[in-house]
This record gives sequence, C-alpha cells and structure tokens, in this order.
Amino acid sequence: MLVLARWSVFVTVLPLVSGCALPYYWQAASGHLDLLRKRTPIEAVLEDPSQPPDVKQALRRVVDMRAFAIDQLGLPDSRSYQSYVDLERPYVVWNVVATGEFAVDPMQWCFPMVGCVSYRGYFSRDAAEQFAATLSERGMDTYVAGATAYSTLGYFADPVLSTMIAGGEQYIAGILFHELAHQKFYLRGDSDLNEAFATAVQQHGTAEWLAMHGSSQAVAAYRSRQRRQADFTAIVAAQRSRLQAIYAADSADETKRDAKRAAFTRMREDYEDLKQSWGRVTEYDNWFAQPLNNAQLASVATYRRWLPGLSWYIDQNGLAALYEQMAEIENMPEADRDTLLQSWLEAAQTTSTVARR
Repeated sequence: MLVLARWSVFVTVLPLVSGCALPYYWQAASGHLDLLRKRTPIEAVLEDPSQPPDVKQALRRVVDMRAFAIDQLGLPDSRSYQSYVDLERPYVVWNVVATGEFAVDPMQWCFPMVGCVSYRGYFSRDAAEQFAATLSERGMDTYVAGATAYSTLGYFADPVLSTMIAGGEQYIAGILFHELAHQKFYLRGDSDLNEAFATAVQQHGTAEWLAMHGSSQAVAAYRSRQRRQADFTAIVAAQRSRLQAIYAADSADETKRDAKRAAFTRMREDYEDLKQSWGRVTEYDNWFAQPLNNAQLASVATYRRWLPGLSWYIDQNGLAALYEQMAEIENMPEADRDTLLQSWLEAAQTTSTVARR
C-alpha cells in the first residue's frame, strides 16, 4: 500500500503557538529546513559522475513525468520537484494516527495554514513512536506509518526525495502526480477529500503515463494492482462497518473488546481468502503482519472514502471537468459538499454493480 504524508511547515507560525506545542513545531520546521538545505538541482545531479546510474535514470524519468503532469494532466508548474535530496533513510516522515479504543474515526490535529488533519507527522521515527506511546497509555489505538513523500502545497520548492524514486516506474509516477495534485486542490480541514482527490488524479495520471510511455503489460499490471487495492479497501470498509456496530451496542466494555478481537480475526481470514483469489499475491502481507487496530483502519479510510466517486467522475467527464467541479466544491458548505460527493460515490457503486453482472 502506498501511504503518503502531507505536511506544511512555516517557521513564522512558531511565535504564535502555545509553549507546549513549541517542541513539535520546532522539530517540524527544523526537519523541513534541513531538507531545503540539502537540495541539489536535478541538472547538477545528472552531470555528477559520482551519482549512481540508477539514480540518474530515475531522475530523468522524473523530469519527463513532471512535464507530462503539467502538459497532459493540468497540474501546477510550480517550483517543486526540480531538485533532489538523498535522505539516506527509508522514509522522510513518520505519521501517527490515533482513534479511541471503541471508535473508527481518527483523532484530528489542527495547525496553522493547513487546518485539521487526521495524522501528526514527525521527522524522527523515535519521536513518532514516543508520541504514539503516550496516546496508547491513555487507552487509544495508535498506528505509526512511514511516509515516502509530503507536500508543502506549493509554498516551498519541494525536492524529489530518494524515497520517492525507490520504486518502479508506476510508483514514481504515482507519487509525483499525487503530490502535485495536492498543489492543485487542497481544502483546509478535509483530509478525506484531499487524499481521495490526490489519489484519483494519481491513479488516472499513472494509467495515462503508462499507456503513453510503458508497455501493454505494464498497463495491465497496473490495472491488476488497482483491482487488488480496491479489494483490500473493501475488506477495510467491511471491518469498519462491523466495528461501528460493535461499538454502538449497549454492552459492557469487555464484551466489546472480545467482539473487537473476533472481528479482527475474521478480517485476517477474509484477507487469506482474498489472496487465494489473487493467486497468492502478498503485497499486503506486511500490513496484516502488524497488530491490527482501529487506527490502522483509519489510515486507509482517509485515502479511500471518496475515491471511487472521484474516479467515476473522471471516467465519465474527464480530468479537466473534475478540476472545475473541485473549484466549486471548495466554496460549498460542508453538508452540500458531502451530498454531492455521496451522489458520485453511489453512481460509482451502481456502475460497478452493473459491470459485474
């Protein structure tokens, strides 16, 4: 599963926050500024004989993909992704997601500029795990996930990170299109919509890129991966529905805990059945290898709630039409926005049902 993080860091807000929040803001600001200091123009990396050939090859693809994103996908021609940073670590930030013991919706954290989001990011894994531990001590479900990229929404010239080019062609294209999509549309305080929009653009853009620059086998492999991702998301959605019913019941806490454990056991069994239908593909094994909890489910739901509806709209009307709709959605009251998005989601579900018949 591709898990991405968004983070916007502004040193100017530091004097405005309370004393207890200052250490968190300081690590965020210093971590981001450290990245900015390490940037090297991509042109210079390509001309450097000491750089590994695979890095150069990946960066050449990034240059082409960025141009494709601007010219073919209508994404912003910003200052971002024209420089490179070798992080020398597997992730750029680690995100903490938390829920109540008997809740499926993630805890929200609110920040200047970006509004409220359903995760809290750290440039240090130890710091993220320490914060998660403090929440766990309060009885909350927590999940710490590494992220390979993040966006400052165009406020800074975000670099290409070594973590962004560690995968294959479709991975690099997807992560670049996803991050640029956040610069196209970002609604303060609505993580579900922001992530679903960026993921819809990512998936559409990656398929278009592979169709123009890849092989028919690459396109087929990507479509298969998308279907597996949809199957996985369906398992997560079904589990959240089961848990919502358990948590809403008028029963003792220990009874709910027993039912919660049983529900997660069933979820693992559902995944094993799903793998059989995939031909034993194991791409989600690491996700299931961890102790499953509400927060882990919430980390997936943030990206997927509105995704089928947005993807359906692109299929029906095209990417440019979606951009026009998002400009209108941005100014809608929340209730009207959710009503429209729900209508797209229902249309997508109807289309999917008809296609399976």
